[in-house]
Amino acid sequence: MNKQGNLSINSENLFPIIKKWLYSDHDIFYRELISNGCDAVTKLKKLEIMGEYQLEDNEKFKIQVVVNPDEKTLKFIDNGIGMTDEEVEEYITQIAFSGATDFLEKYKDKTNEDQIIGHFGLGFYSAFMVADKVTIDTLSWQKDAKPVHWECDGDSEYSISEGTRTERGTEITLYLNEESLEFANEYKAREVIEKYCSFMPVEIYLSKEGNEPEYETIDEDEVKPEDTVVEHIVEPAKTEEREKEDGTKETVEVTPERKRAKILQRPQLMNDIHPLWTKHPNDCTEEEYKEFYRKVFMDYKEPLFWIHLNMDYPFNLKGILYFPKINYEYESIEGKIKLYNNQVFIADNIKEVIPEFLMLLKGVIDCPDLPLNVSRSALQNDGFVRKISDYITKKVADRLSGMFKTDRENYEKYWDDINPFIKFGCIKDQKFNEKMKDYIIYKNLEGKYITLDEYLEAAKEKHENQVFYVTDEEQQSQYINMFKKEGLDALILKHNIDQPFISSLEQAKEGVKFRRIDTDLADVFKEAPSEEETKALEEDGNKLTDIFKKALSRETLTVKVEKLKNPDVSSMITLSEDSRRMQDMMKMYGMGDTSMFGGEGETLVLNANNDLVQYILANPDGEHTDLICQQLYDLALLAHKPLPADALTKFVERSNKIMKLLAK
Repeated sequence: MNKQGNLSINSENLFPIIKKWLYSDHDIFYRELISNGCDAVTKLKKLEIMGEYQLEDNEKFKIQVVVNPDEKTLKFIDNGIGMTDEEVEEYITQIAFSGATDFLEKYKDKTNEDQIIGHFGLGFYSAFMVADKVTIDTLSWQKDAKPVHWECDGDSEYSISEGTRTERGTEITLYLNEESLEFANEYKAREVIEKYCSFMPVEIYLSKEGNEPEYETIDEDEVKPEDTVVEHIVEPAKTEEREKEDGTKETVEVTPERKRAKILQRPQLMNDIHPLWTKHPNDCTEEEYKEFYRKVFMDYKEPLFWIHLNMDYPFNLKGILYFPKINYEYESIEGKIKLYNNQVFIADNIKEVIPEFLMLLKGVIDCPDLPLNVSRSALQNDGFVRKISDYITKKVADRLSGMFKTDRENYEKYWDDINPFIKFGCIKDQKFNEKMKDYIIYKNLEGKYITLDEYLEAAKEKHENQVFYVTDEEQQSQYINMFKKEGLDALILKHNIDQPFISSLEQAKEGVKFRRIDTDLADVFKEAPSEEETKALEEDGNKLTDIFKKALSRETLTVKVEKLKNPDVSSMITLSEDSRRMQDMMKMYGMGDTSMFGGEGETLVLNANNDLVQYILANPDGEHTDLICQQLYDLALLAHKPLPADALTKFVERSNKIMKLLAK
């Protein structure tokens, strides 16, 4: 059987490229070689289904990964279909010839179940990214097949000879190069297998060659056929002497005799071959969903709820999407969607498949029909992929709208956590917006949840098509109290997504304008002045502007005098909605000094019905006028935010001085 030859490459000599740059992540060779093992097992199972091969009773399929740091080797062993020497030449030496594709073509009329992972015939050569030499020892399932040994030292030359393998299946051995010795470390191997292979459909076991055997003791009735029993142990019954009521003693059996077995420690299973997403939703419990979430995402805060995707037509897609609970104060909103192909991990957060707004969620998507590129690390952006994205969007919208209609209490309970997802989706995806726009709710000043239409309807008599909102309930408490006193309502919108969201709403709802509660004062807070009073207010405004500019040394200050209904309110600061939004945008993009006040659009509103304001008008050059002006301005600022350190120090000193004056 001894043969030598050159690797046949279908297009041009790509071996150096394959060896160095086929994959961006070099650890991915683990996934490729284990995937090949899964393919080999799947093919054999298909042959049994088609009646072309008879498996042994209770045969257990598995893939073994054996690390040997001393010898600098790494082995991947499966008990699948194996190969003949002709198949080795066909599938291994002809790079880019897909064995899986050829197999399916051969048996396409006998089976419809396409569960074979390999599509490109290049996965095996990922081994040469980390190995100077690779050998294959394989024995085919076919009757009277001879074992085959294949060897290649990393260039285009290879050799084939008769091998020594006695069991059906394939063993691939990697002789690691000096830069890749870490992959023969048992802990590194475990890390990479958990990353790529946690849910592959064939059991995977990891071991270290040359390790001293370890043992465990179990009950005799727990011994499995595959266990290696080292010793049978009989643990005698335990007794103790007890005194009876008549004073005599008797021996009583405390624990019965136990038959035990000392066995070679069972290998630890590295993967779950039946992950939750492969099951029907009706067969999954709430605790199973939560446990799967904790296991996969290492997040021990329970998810709010989840959506189980299960579609067979017109494409095959399964998965689970979780809405996580987020602590906004300490966490950024960053989810993770893991993409799988037949339980083989492909990548995180592939934007072509997952709608951008759902990147905020956590979940898994498994779609065997996805078109993958040669490295399986990116997707082709085609119409099929867009259909998948649209389907996922629809399922999420259906779940949310259904919850609004049938489980409004829980929908409201979850709203503070889920509304960033929904609002972001409405901004980014028009189809999602159409489905969800009637189910957006807002918390009002009373803590109740209402829709935008309900708010507009209730407010149309007082401020038609104007929506007042709050971004900080503490800093804007003065305005909130004024609103409540006048029987007005406002919406609580304090998340970062709310600013772009309300801008999109204003574009969609013609004539509707959002105004923050501390923007230009609504007419409902003011007395309606006569024509003569309006002229007087303008004159007072001019006088007070000069007085305050002088007292505050602020030449750019804008002052406005209004007759507010509440005489106890002396001064307020407002900022035009457009100016404030511009400052928020500048702050978001880090564009220079974006202090909320002290910029364009700021207005100091003085209440003509307030005694202190009238005192200033009557005493423009009074001994304490500057002191009162400074205090009124700082009080207005404090209604919005803490004062800077220097300003706060002056405010405290000034307050003490005022109290001393009052005490005289």
